[in-house]
Amino acid sequence: MSGSYDDSVGVEVSSDSFWEVGNYKRTVKRIDDGHRLCNDLMNCIHERARIEKVYAQQLTEWAKRWKQLVEKGPQYGTVERAWCAFMSEAEKVSELHLEVKGSLMNEDFEKIKNWQKEAFHKQMMGGFKETKEAEDGFRKAQKPWAKKLKEVEAAKKAYHAACKEEKLAVSRETNSKADPALNPEQLKKLQDKVERSKQDVLKTKEKYEKSLKELDNATPQYMENMEQVFEQCQQFEEKRLRFFREVLLEVQKHLDLSNVASYKNIYRELEQNIKTADAVEDLRWFRANQGPGMSMNWPQFEEWSADLNRTLSRREKKKASDGVTLTGINQTGDQVSQPNKHSSSLSVQSNTVQSVQSSYNPFEDEEDTGSTVSEKEDNKIKNVSSYEKNQSYPTDWSDEESNNPFSSTDANGDTNPFDEDASPAMEVRVRALYDYEGQEQDELSFKAGDELTKMENEDEQGWCKGRLDNGQVGLYPANYVEPIQ
Repeated sequence: MSGSYDDSVGVEVSSDSFWEVGNYKRTVKRIDDGHRLCNDLMNCIHERARIEKVYAQQLTEWAKRWKQLVEKGPQYGTVERAWCAFMSEAEKVSELHLEVKGSLMNEDFEKIKNWQKEAFHKQMMGGFKETKEAEDGFRKAQKPWAKKLKEVEAAKKAYHAACKEEKLAVSRETNSKADPALNPEQLKKLQDKVERSKQDVLKTKEKYEKSLKELDNATPQYMENMEQVFEQCQQFEEKRLRFFREVLLEVQKHLDLSNVASYKNIYRELEQNIKTADAVEDLRWFRANQGPGMSMNWPQFEEWSADLNRTLSRREKKKASDGVTLTGINQTGDQVSQPNKHSSSLSVQSNTVQSVQSSYNPFEDEEDTGSTVSEKEDNKIKNVSSYEKNQSYPTDWSDEESNNPFSSTDANGDTNPFDEDASPAMEVRVRALYDYEGQEQDELSFKAGDELTKMENEDEQGWCKGRLDNGQVGLYPANYVEPIQ
Protein backbone atom coordinates (compact mmCIF):
# COMPACT_ATOMS: atom_id res chain seq x y z
CA MET A 1 0.00 0.00 0.00
CA SER A 2 1.52 3.34 -1.04
CA GLY A 3 2.13 6.19 1.38
CA SER A 4 0.00 9.31 1.86
CA TYR A 5 0.27 12.15 -0.62
CA ASP A 6 2.29 15.31 -0.03
CA ASP A 7 -0.66 17.62 0.55
CA SER A 8 -1.51 15.77 3.73
CA VAL A 9 1.96 16.20 5.20
CA GLY A 10 1.95 18.62 8.10
CA VAL A 11 -1.81 18.49 8.59
CA GLU A 12 -2.61 17.70 12.19
CA VAL A 13 -5.39 15.13 12.68
CA SER A 14 -7.76 16.57 15.25
CA SER A 15 -9.98 13.48 15.59
CA ASP A 16 -10.29 9.80 14.62
CA SER A 17 -12.98 10.55 12.06
CA PHE A 18 -12.98 8.94 8.66
CA TRP A 19 -13.14 12.44 7.14
CA GLU A 20 -9.82 13.45 8.61
CA VAL A 21 -6.93 13.51 6.18
CA GLY A 22 -5.31 10.05 5.87
CA ASN A 23 -7.92 8.21 7.94
CA TYR A 24 -9.21 6.43 4.83
CA LYS A 25 -6.23 4.09 5.16
CA ARG A 26 -8.21 1.85 7.52
CA THR A 27 -10.68 1.24 4.71
CA VAL A 28 -7.87 0.50 2.28
CA LYS A 29 -6.21 -1.86 4.77
CA ARG A 30 -9.40 -3.90 4.86
CA ILE A 31 -8.67 -5.10 1.31
CA ASP A 32 -5.31 -6.52 2.37
CA ASP A 33 -6.98 -8.04 5.43
CA GLY A 34 -9.53 -9.72 3.13
CA HIS A 35 -6.76 -11.52 1.25
CA ARG A 36 -5.18 -12.67 4.52
CA LEU A 37 -8.56 -13.82 5.85
CA CYS A 38 -8.94 -16.04 2.80
CA ASN A 39 -5.64 -17.69 3.71
CA ASP A 40 -6.77 -18.04 7.32
CA LEU A 41 -10.04 -19.68 6.28
CA MET A 42 -8.21 -22.09 3.97
CA ASN A 43 -5.80 -23.02 6.76
CA CYS A 44 -8.73 -23.54 9.11
CA ILE A 45 -10.46 -25.89 6.66
CA HIS A 46 -7.22 -27.70 5.90
CA GLU A 47 -6.60 -28.43 9.57
CA ARG A 48 -10.15 -29.70 10.03
CA ALA A 49 -9.75 -31.95 6.98
CA ARG A 50 -6.55 -33.38 8.47
CA ILE A 51 -8.38 -34.07 11.73
CA GLU A 52 -11.16 -35.84 9.83
CA LYS A 53 -8.58 -38.01 8.05
CA VAL A 54 -6.74 -38.93 11.26
CA TYR A 55 -10.03 -39.72 12.99
CA ALA A 56 -11.08 -41.93 10.08
CA GLN A 57 -7.77 -43.80 10.20
CA GLN A 58 -8.03 -44.29 13.96
CA LEU A 59 -11.58 -45.60 13.62
CA THR A 60 -10.44 -48.09 10.98
CA GLU A 61 -7.51 -49.30 13.08
CA TRP A 62 -9.71 -49.60 16.17
CA ALA A 63 -12.36 -51.56 14.27
CA LYS A 64 -9.80 -53.93 12.74
CA ARG A 65 -8.06 -54.66 16.04
CA TRP A 66 -11.21 -55.21 18.07
CA LYS A 67 -12.90 -57.24 15.37
CA GLN A 68 -10.02 -59.70 15.51
CA LEU A 69 -10.11 -59.77 19.33
CA VAL A 70 -13.85 -60.45 19.42
CA GLU A 71 -13.72 -63.10 16.70
CA LYS A 72 -10.87 -64.92 18.47
CA GLY A 73 -12.40 -64.42 21.91
CA PRO A 74 -14.86 -66.62 23.78
CA GLN A 75 -17.97 -64.62 22.84
CA TYR A 76 -20.33 -66.41 20.45
CA GLY A 77 -23.70 -66.26 18.76
CA THR A 78 -25.96 -63.26 18.31
CA VAL A 79 -24.22 -61.22 21.01
CA GLU A 80 -20.95 -61.64 19.11
CA ARG A 81 -22.65 -60.32 15.98
CA ALA A 82 -24.08 -57.40 17.97
CA TRP A 83 -20.63 -56.62 19.36
CA CYS A 84 -19.05 -56.82 15.91
CA ALA A 85 -21.73 -54.42 14.67
CA PHE A 86 -19.88 -51.64 16.50
CA MET A 87 -16.79 -52.37 14.43
CA SER A 88 -18.87 -52.29 11.26
CA GLU A 89 -20.30 -48.96 12.39
CA ALA A 90 -16.79 -47.58 12.92
CA GLU A 91 -15.69 -48.69 9.46
CA LYS A 92 -18.70 -47.05 7.82
CA VAL A 93 -18.33 -43.86 9.85
CA SER A 94 -14.66 -43.84 8.90
CA GLU A 95 -15.64 -43.86 5.25
CA LEU A 96 -18.03 -40.95 5.82
CA HIS A 97 -15.34 -38.91 7.56
CA LEU A 98 -13.00 -39.57 4.67
CA GLU A 99 -15.73 -38.21 2.43
CA VAL A 100 -15.96 -35.14 4.69
CA LYS A 101 -12.22 -34.68 4.37
CA GLY A 102 -12.47 -34.95 0.60
CA SER A 103 -15.34 -32.44 0.43
CA LEU A 104 -13.49 -29.92 2.60
CA MET A 105 -10.33 -30.08 0.51
CA ASN A 106 -11.64 -30.72 -2.98
CA GLU A 107 -14.64 -28.39 -2.80
CA ASP A 108 -14.45 -25.79 -0.03
CA PHE A 109 -10.69 -25.28 0.06
CA GLU A 110 -10.40 -25.10 -3.71
CA LYS A 111 -13.39 -22.75 -3.94
CA ILE A 112 -11.80 -20.24 -1.57
CA LYS A 113 -8.47 -20.55 -3.33
CA ASN A 114 -9.97 -19.86 -6.74
CA TRP A 115 -12.11 -16.97 -5.48
CA GLN A 116 -9.10 -15.38 -3.81
CA LYS A 117 -7.15 -15.66 -7.03
CA GLU A 118 -9.95 -13.99 -9.00
CA ALA A 119 -10.70 -11.26 -6.44
CA PHE A 120 -7.14 -10.18 -5.59
CA HIS A 121 -4.61 -9.40 -8.31
CA LYS A 122 -0.99 -9.06 -7.27
CA GLN A 123 1.23 -6.37 -8.73
CA MET A 124 4.77 -6.88 -9.90
CA MET A 125 6.03 -4.29 -7.40
CA GLY A 126 4.12 -5.84 -4.51
CA GLY A 127 0.69 -5.29 -3.06
CA PHE A 128 -2.65 -5.77 -4.77
CA LYS A 129 -4.19 -3.90 -7.63
CA GLU A 130 -7.46 -3.45 -5.70
CA THR A 131 -5.60 -1.86 -2.79
CA LYS A 132 -3.82 0.63 -5.05
CA GLU A 133 -7.03 1.54 -6.85
CA ALA A 134 -8.84 2.24 -3.59
CA GLU A 135 -5.97 4.30 -2.21
CA ASP A 136 -5.67 6.32 -5.43
CA GLY A 137 -9.43 6.95 -5.39
CA PHE A 138 -9.34 8.24 -1.82
CA ARG A 139 -6.31 10.40 -2.52
CA LYS A 140 -7.94 11.94 -5.57
CA ALA A 141 -11.16 12.64 -3.69
CA GLN A 142 -9.33 14.11 -0.68
CA LYS A 143 -6.64 16.11 -2.42
CA PRO A 144 -8.62 19.34 -3.22
CA TRP A 145 -10.20 19.49 0.19
CA ALA A 146 -6.92 18.70 1.92
CA LYS A 147 -5.25 21.54 -0.01
CA LYS A 148 -7.87 24.03 1.17
CA LEU A 149 -7.57 22.63 4.65
CA LYS A 150 -3.88 23.46 4.64
CA GLU A 151 -4.70 26.99 3.56
CA VAL A 152 -7.21 27.30 6.38
CA GLU A 153 -4.66 26.02 8.85
CA ALA A 154 -2.08 28.51 7.58
CA ALA A 155 -4.59 31.42 7.70
CA LYS A 156 -5.63 30.45 11.18
CA LYS A 157 -2.02 30.37 12.28
CA ALA A 158 -1.34 33.80 10.80
CA TYR A 159 -4.46 35.25 12.38
CA HIS A 160 -3.59 33.86 15.77
CA ALA A 161 -0.05 35.23 15.45
CA ALA A 162 -1.41 38.70 14.56
CA CYS A 163 -3.72 38.64 17.52
CA LYS A 164 -0.83 37.75 19.76
CA GLU A 165 1.31 40.53 18.34
CA GLU A 166 -1.53 43.05 18.79
CA LYS A 167 -1.98 42.11 22.39
CA LEU A 168 1.74 42.48 23.00
CA ALA A 169 1.85 45.94 21.33
CA VAL A 170 -1.12 47.18 23.35
CA SER A 171 0.52 45.96 26.52
CA ARG A 172 3.77 47.76 25.73
CA GLU A 173 1.94 50.98 24.91
CA THR A 174 0.05 50.84 28.19
CA ASN A 175 3.21 50.31 30.17
CA SER A 176 5.08 53.09 28.35
CA LYS A 177 2.51 55.71 29.41
CA ALA A 178 3.43 55.07 33.00
CA ASP A 179 7.18 55.35 32.28
CA PRO A 180 8.39 58.99 32.50
CA ALA A 181 11.73 58.06 30.98
CA LEU A 182 10.30 57.57 27.50
CA ASN A 183 10.36 60.55 25.16
CA PRO A 184 7.38 61.40 22.96
CA GLU A 185 9.08 59.97 19.88
CA GLN A 186 9.41 56.51 21.40
CA LEU A 187 5.86 56.61 22.63
CA LYS A 188 4.73 57.52 19.10
CA LYS A 189 6.46 54.41 17.68
CA LEU A 190 4.70 52.17 20.14
CA GLN A 191 1.37 53.65 19.24
CA ASP A 192 2.07 53.13 15.51
CA LYS A 193 2.95 49.51 16.13
CA VAL A 194 -0.29 48.94 17.94
CA GLU A 195 -2.13 50.43 15.00
CA ARG A 196 -0.34 48.26 12.50
CA SER A 197 -0.93 45.10 14.58
CA LYS A 198 -4.64 45.89 14.64
CA GLN A 199 -4.64 46.20 10.90
CA ASP A 200 -2.76 42.87 10.56
CA VAL A 201 -5.32 41.21 12.79
CA LEU A 202 -8.13 42.47 10.62
CA LYS A 203 -6.34 41.39 7.45
CA THR A 204 -5.42 37.91 8.68
CA LYS A 205 -8.86 37.44 10.10
CA GLU A 206 -10.40 38.28 6.78
CA LYS A 207 -8.08 35.85 5.00
CA TYR A 208 -8.77 33.14 7.58
CA GLU A 209 -12.49 33.55 7.23
CA LYS A 210 -12.22 33.52 3.45
CA SER A 211 -10.18 30.28 3.36
CA LEU A 212 -12.53 28.70 5.85
CA LYS A 213 -15.47 29.63 3.69
CA GLU A 214 -13.80 28.13 0.67
CA LEU A 215 -13.15 24.94 2.65
CA ASP A 216 -16.78 24.82 3.68
CA ASN A 217 -17.82 25.23 0.07
CA ALA A 218 -15.50 22.37 -0.98
CA THR A 219 -16.64 20.04 1.79
CA PRO A 220 -19.82 18.75 0.09
CA GLN A 221 -17.90 17.76 -3.03
CA TYR A 222 -15.19 16.27 -0.87
CA MET A 223 -17.74 14.19 1.02
CA GLU A 224 -19.40 13.07 -2.18
CA ASN A 225 -16.14 11.93 -3.73
CA MET A 226 -15.03 10.19 -0.57
CA GLU A 227 -18.41 8.48 -0.24
CA GLN A 228 -18.15 7.22 -3.80
CA VAL A 229 -14.75 5.60 -3.29
CA PHE A 230 -15.81 4.25 0.09
CA GLU A 231 -18.89 2.62 -1.45
CA GLN A 232 -16.67 0.94 -4.01
CA CYS A 233 -14.61 -0.51 -1.17
CA GLN A 234 -17.81 -1.49 0.61
CA GLN A 235 -19.03 -3.36 -2.45
CA PHE A 236 -15.72 -5.22 -2.73
CA GLU A 237 -15.85 -6.14 0.95
CA GLU A 238 -19.51 -7.14 0.62
CA LYS A 239 -18.53 -9.69 -2.02
CA ARG A 240 -15.96 -11.20 0.33
CA LEU A 241 -18.35 -11.30 3.28
CA ARG A 242 -21.12 -12.89 1.24
CA PHE A 243 -18.65 -15.38 -0.22
CA PHE A 244 -17.39 -16.31 3.24
CA ARG A 245 -20.97 -16.83 4.43
CA GLU A 246 -21.66 -19.06 1.43
CA VAL A 247 -18.52 -21.11 1.99
CA LEU A 248 -19.18 -21.49 5.71
CA LEU A 249 -22.67 -22.79 4.98
CA GLU A 250 -21.21 -25.36 2.59
CA VAL A 251 -18.63 -26.38 5.18
CA GLN A 252 -21.45 -26.77 7.70
CA LYS A 253 -23.33 -29.06 5.33
CA HIS A 254 -20.21 -31.17 4.77
CA LEU A 255 -19.57 -31.48 8.51
CA ASP A 256 -23.16 -32.12 9.55
CA LEU A 257 -23.48 -35.89 9.21
CA SER A 258 -26.86 -35.85 10.96
CA ASN A 259 -28.49 -34.86 7.68
CA VAL A 260 -26.71 -37.56 5.69
CA ALA A 261 -29.07 -40.44 5.00
CA SER A 262 -26.32 -43.05 5.01
CA TYR A 263 -25.15 -41.78 8.42
CA LYS A 264 -28.61 -42.30 9.88
CA ASN A 265 -28.76 -45.74 8.29
CA ILE A 266 -25.50 -46.72 10.03
CA TYR A 267 -26.96 -46.24 13.48
CA ARG A 268 -30.34 -47.62 12.50
CA GLU A 269 -28.56 -50.77 11.36
CA LEU A 270 -26.41 -50.78 14.51
CA GLU A 271 -29.50 -50.61 16.68
CA GLN A 272 -31.11 -53.46 14.76
CA ASN A 273 -28.01 -55.64 15.11
CA ILE A 274 -27.92 -55.03 18.85
CA LYS A 275 -31.62 -55.75 19.25
CA THR A 276 -31.23 -59.04 17.35
CA ALA A 277 -28.93 -60.30 20.12
CA ASP A 278 -30.91 -63.13 21.75
CA ALA A 279 -29.62 -64.76 24.91
CA VAL A 280 -32.01 -67.71 24.53
CA GLU A 281 -30.84 -68.33 20.97
CA ASP A 282 -27.16 -68.14 21.98
CA LEU A 283 -27.69 -70.55 24.86
CA ARG A 284 -29.55 -72.91 22.55
CA TRP A 285 -26.66 -72.74 20.06
CA PHE A 286 -24.07 -73.39 22.77
CA ARG A 287 -26.09 -76.36 24.07
CA ALA A 288 -26.30 -77.86 20.59
CA ASN A 289 -22.67 -77.24 19.60
CA GLN A 290 -20.73 -77.25 22.85
CA GLY A 291 -23.02 -78.88 25.42
CA PRO A 292 -25.36 -81.81 25.98
CA GLY A 293 -26.83 -81.41 22.50
CA MET A 294 -23.66 -82.73 20.89
CA SER A 295 -23.68 -86.23 19.47
CA MET A 296 -21.73 -88.93 21.28
CA ASN A 297 -20.23 -92.22 20.16
CA TRP A 298 -21.35 -94.10 23.23
CA PRO A 299 -19.41 -97.31 23.99
CA GLN A 300 -21.15 -100.47 22.73
CA PHE A 301 -20.40 -104.13 23.07
CA GLU A 302 -17.91 -105.23 20.45
CA GLU A 303 -17.40 -108.90 19.59
CA TRP A 304 -13.84 -110.07 19.54
CA SER A 305 -12.43 -110.48 16.07
CA ALA A 306 -9.31 -112.38 15.27
CA ASP A 307 -8.72 -110.23 12.22
CA LEU A 308 -8.82 -106.98 14.22
CA ASN A 309 -6.71 -108.17 17.14
CA ARG A 310 -4.55 -110.78 15.56
CA THR A 311 -1.23 -111.67 17.24
CA LEU A 312 1.54 -113.31 15.37
CA SER A 313 3.10 -116.31 17.03
CA ARG A 314 6.81 -116.62 17.49
CA ARG A 315 6.98 -119.01 14.56
CA GLU A 316 5.05 -116.55 12.34
CA LYS A 317 7.35 -113.73 13.42
CA LYS A 318 10.34 -115.76 12.28
CA LYS A 319 8.76 -116.15 8.85
CA ALA A 320 7.90 -112.47 8.54
CA SER A 321 11.44 -111.18 8.77
CA ASP A 322 10.56 -107.82 7.20
CA GLY A 323 8.84 -106.42 10.30
CA VAL A 324 7.63 -107.16 13.83
CA THR A 325 4.37 -106.62 15.71
CA LEU A 326 4.30 -105.87 19.41
CA THR A 327 1.02 -106.67 21.13
CA GLY A 328 -0.52 -106.84 24.55
CA ILE A 329 1.07 -103.66 25.92
CA ASN A 330 -0.51 -102.55 29.20
CA GLN A 331 1.05 -99.34 30.50
CA THR A 332 1.10 -98.36 34.12
CA GLY A 333 1.67 -95.10 35.98
CA ASP A 334 0.72 -91.90 34.09
CA GLN A 335 0.30 -93.77 30.80
CA VAL A 336 -3.08 -95.25 29.87
CA SER A 337 -3.44 -98.53 28.03
CA GLN A 338 -4.70 -98.22 24.45
CA PRO A 339 -7.14 -100.76 22.93
CA ASN A 340 -5.83 -102.92 20.16
CA LYS A 341 -8.41 -101.47 17.72
CA HIS A 342 -6.41 -98.25 17.60
CA SER A 343 -3.15 -99.97 16.73
CA SER A 344 -0.86 -98.22 14.28
CA SER A 345 0.77 -100.06 11.44
CA LEU A 346 4.35 -100.03 10.26
CA SER A 347 5.69 -101.71 7.15
CA VAL A 348 9.29 -101.91 6.01
CA GLN A 349 10.53 -102.16 2.42
CA SER A 350 12.57 -105.31 2.00
CA ASN A 351 15.18 -103.67 -0.21
CA THR A 352 15.79 -100.87 2.30
CA VAL A 353 16.01 -102.54 5.68
CA GLN A 354 16.72 -106.21 6.07
CA SER A 355 16.01 -106.46 9.77
CA VAL A 356 14.33 -104.19 12.28
CA GLN A 357 14.75 -105.05 15.88
CA SER A 358 12.00 -102.76 17.11
CA SER A 359 10.02 -100.21 15.12
CA TYR A 360 8.48 -98.65 18.19
CA ASN A 361 10.12 -97.36 21.32
CA PRO A 362 7.97 -97.24 24.45
CA PHE A 363 10.47 -94.94 26.13
CA GLU A 364 10.09 -92.11 23.63
CA ASP A 365 8.24 -89.07 24.98
CA GLU A 366 5.56 -87.02 23.19
CA GLU A 367 8.11 -84.72 21.59
CA ASP A 368 9.67 -87.57 19.59
CA THR A 369 9.74 -86.75 15.89
CA GLY A 370 8.63 -90.33 15.11
CA SER A 371 5.24 -89.90 16.84
CA THR A 372 2.08 -88.92 15.00
CA VAL A 373 -0.18 -86.02 16.05
CA SER A 374 -2.68 -88.28 17.77
CA GLU A 375 0.09 -90.00 19.68
CA LYS A 376 1.44 -86.68 20.93
CA GLU A 377 -1.96 -85.49 22.06
CA ASP A 378 -3.09 -88.74 23.68
CA ASN A 379 0.34 -89.76 24.95
CA LYS A 380 -0.56 -93.40 24.36
CA ILE A 381 1.46 -96.34 23.15
CA LYS A 382 0.21 -97.80 19.85
CA ASN A 383 0.66 -101.34 18.57
CA VAL A 384 2.63 -101.88 15.41
CA SER A 385 1.68 -104.48 12.85
CA SER A 386 3.50 -105.49 9.71
CA TYR A 387 1.84 -105.98 6.34
CA GLU A 388 3.09 -106.87 2.93
CA LYS A 389 6.67 -106.31 2.02
CA ASN A 390 5.92 -103.96 -0.83
CA GLN A 391 3.99 -101.53 1.41
CA SER A 392 5.63 -98.09 1.62
CA TYR A 393 7.55 -97.13 4.72
CA PRO A 394 6.56 -93.73 6.21
CA THR A 395 9.45 -91.31 6.53
CA ASP A 396 8.34 -90.09 9.95
CA TRP A 397 8.87 -93.61 11.36
CA SER A 398 12.51 -93.95 10.36
CA ASP A 399 14.50 -96.45 12.36
CA GLU A 400 17.48 -94.10 12.11
CA GLU A 401 16.23 -91.78 14.83
CA SER A 402 18.96 -90.94 17.26
CA ASN A 403 16.66 -90.94 20.29
CA ASN A 404 15.42 -94.51 19.73
CA PRO A 405 17.47 -96.90 21.88
CA PHE A 406 16.10 -99.89 19.94
CA SER A 407 17.03 -98.67 16.46
CA SER A 408 19.96 -100.46 14.90
CA THR A 409 22.88 -98.78 13.20
CA ASP A 410 23.65 -102.05 11.53
CA ALA A 411 21.42 -102.98 8.61
CA ASN A 412 21.80 -106.65 9.46
CA GLY A 413 20.60 -106.13 13.01
CA ASP A 414 23.79 -107.43 14.62
CA THR A 415 23.97 -104.84 17.42
CA ASN A 416 21.93 -104.91 20.61
CA PRO A 417 21.66 -102.03 23.13
CA PHE A 418 21.58 -104.59 25.92
CA ASP A 419 24.83 -106.30 24.90
CA GLU A 420 26.86 -104.03 27.15
CA ASP A 421 24.87 -105.12 30.19
CA ALA A 422 24.96 -108.89 29.65
CA SER A 423 26.97 -111.35 27.62
CA PRO A 424 25.18 -114.07 25.61
CA ALA A 425 26.26 -116.75 28.10
CA MET A 426 25.36 -114.83 31.26
CA GLU A 427 21.96 -114.71 32.97
CA VAL A 428 20.71 -111.23 33.85
CA ARG A 429 17.97 -110.13 36.21
CA VAL A 430 15.43 -107.87 34.51
CA ARG A 431 12.26 -106.04 35.56
CA ALA A 432 9.03 -105.90 33.54
CA LEU A 433 8.07 -102.43 32.29
CA TYR A 434 4.57 -103.39 31.12
CA ASP A 435 1.97 -106.05 31.66
CA TYR A 436 2.24 -108.86 29.14
CA GLU A 437 -0.21 -111.67 28.50
CA GLY A 438 1.36 -114.63 26.77
CA GLN A 439 -0.33 -115.39 23.46
CA GLU A 440 1.28 -118.81 22.93
CA GLN A 441 2.09 -121.74 25.22
CA ASP A 442 5.82 -121.03 25.03
CA GLU A 443 5.39 -117.35 26.07
CA LEU A 444 5.59 -115.96 29.57
CA SER A 445 2.94 -113.78 31.24
CA PHE A 446 3.87 -111.13 33.81
CA LYS A 447 2.83 -107.82 35.31
CA ALA A 448 4.63 -104.51 35.26
CA GLY A 449 7.24 -104.51 38.04
CA ASP A 450 7.71 -108.30 38.15
CA GLU A 451 11.30 -109.52 38.12
CA LEU A 452 12.58 -112.40 36.05
CA THR A 453 15.84 -113.80 34.72
CA LYS A 454 16.91 -113.29 31.13
CA MET A 455 18.54 -116.49 29.98
CA GLU A 456 19.28 -115.62 26.35
CA ASN A 457 19.70 -112.35 24.46
CA GLU A 458 17.00 -111.32 22.05
CA ASP A 459 16.94 -112.93 18.66
CA GLU A 460 16.46 -111.31 15.27
CA GLN A 461 12.72 -111.03 15.87
CA GLY A 462 13.15 -109.13 19.18
CA TRP A 463 12.30 -112.02 21.53
CA CYS A 464 14.22 -113.09 24.62
CA LYS A 465 14.18 -116.30 26.61
CA GLY A 466 13.64 -115.90 30.34
CA ARG A 467 12.66 -117.63 33.57
CA LEU A 468 10.13 -116.48 36.14
CA ASP A 469 10.79 -116.83 39.84
CA ASN A 470 8.32 -119.77 39.91
CA GLY A 471 10.64 -121.62 37.52
CA GLN A 472 8.51 -121.20 34.37
CA VAL A 473 10.68 -120.76 31.27
CA GLY A 474 9.43 -119.05 28.08
CA LEU A 475 9.73 -116.27 25.58
CA TYR A 476 8.84 -112.57 26.05
CA PRO A 477 9.30 -109.35 24.04
CA ALA A 478 12.75 -107.93 24.71
CA ASN A 479 11.58 -104.33 24.91
CA TYR A 480 9.05 -105.10 27.66
CA VAL A 481 11.78 -105.33 30.29
CA GLU A 482 14.78 -103.43 31.49
CA PRO A 483 17.93 -104.63 33.31
CA ILE A 484 17.93 -104.26 37.08
CA GLN A 485 20.78 -101.92 37.98
